[in-house]
Amino acid sequence: MTDSLRRGLLAAAVLTATVPALSVAAEAWPTKPIRMVVSYPAGGVSDNVARALGDKLSAQLGQTVVIENKAGAGGAIGLDQVAKSPADGYTLGFSSISPLALSPHLGKMAFDPLKDIAPVASVMYSPILILGTKANKAASFAALMEQSRKDPGVVRWATAGLASLGHIVLEQVRHQAKVDITHVPYKGGGQQMNDGLGGQYEILSTNASPTVMPHIKSGSLTPLAVGAPKRLDSLPKVPTLAELGYPAANSTSLFGIFAPAGTPKTVLDRLNAEINKALAEPDIQQRLKASDNVPTGGTAAAFAKQIAAESVENAKIIKAASITLQ
Repeated sequence: MTDSLRRGLLAAAVLTATVPALSVAAEAWPTKPIRMVVSYPAGGVSDNVARALGDKLSAQLGQTVVIENKAGAGGAIGLDQVAKSPADGYTLGFSSISPLALSPHLGKMAFDPLKDIAPVASVMYSPILILGTKANKAASFAALMEQSRKDPGVVRWATAGLASLGHIVLEQVRHQAKVDITHVPYKGGGQQMNDGLGGQYEILSTNASPTVMPHIKSGSLTPLAVGAPKRLDSLPKVPTLAELGYPAANSTSLFGIFAPAGTPKTVLDRLNAEINKALAEPDIQQRLKASDNVPTGGTAAAFAKQIAAESVENAKIIKAASITLQ
């Protein structure tokens, strides 16, 4: 027997022994607590949803799901930790898809979004609200566009930051309507909201959340449009951007659960099934809808396809608008 043949048979024997071992490990999963890295601070809508979902998964899987908050860089810090964790099914991530579909077009990432992360399941989408402050004089979105044409640059539109989803929506509106609107980027939503309530600018775009609705009900903020597949139950008179003639700007923030690439398919399939089961529970549905977030679910393949499609669109927008993080 030649050395090369001996080495080949040895490699085949090792592979044969390893594959069943991996299959057995995957079939036995989970045998210990699971860590879910949430890419946002504790106490927010995303964190609350992740914790509620974690409780459901704990009951369904028979193992504790431990929530760990790793906020920063629009979700990229949390997913970076997931990407660099063992691909054994015991580390998951909860994040919007922005670190995979938006951030890579703006600079170098600490991980490869295409090679290091496996989409597991879509969880929810969060609508984008276009709100007028006390400084705004336009009674409708159409009137806002007309004012922007009449007085170029006078209308100031605040977002949570450069290259945030709110900024992407603004760029789509500016491009399609051919209007000059001044972008006011903040570093996060806290100060953006405080200044909006103080009338420091005319318009802001922000995700739907329980903290925003009281300001709408009090009249401090006026809803002009929403980015969502359909009108929100809480704001039935407010049209979507698609209804207003801006389908490309009609964006939402899509959130989901992710795993390190290389996690056994049997584990990923089980996780997807359990997440979909949890999302169908009435209390989870109610928790999401109460904050104007919409449960999604579906297959991992469909989720991956959504991420890829949004990445393509974001790349076009960022290039056309020359958006940078400088």
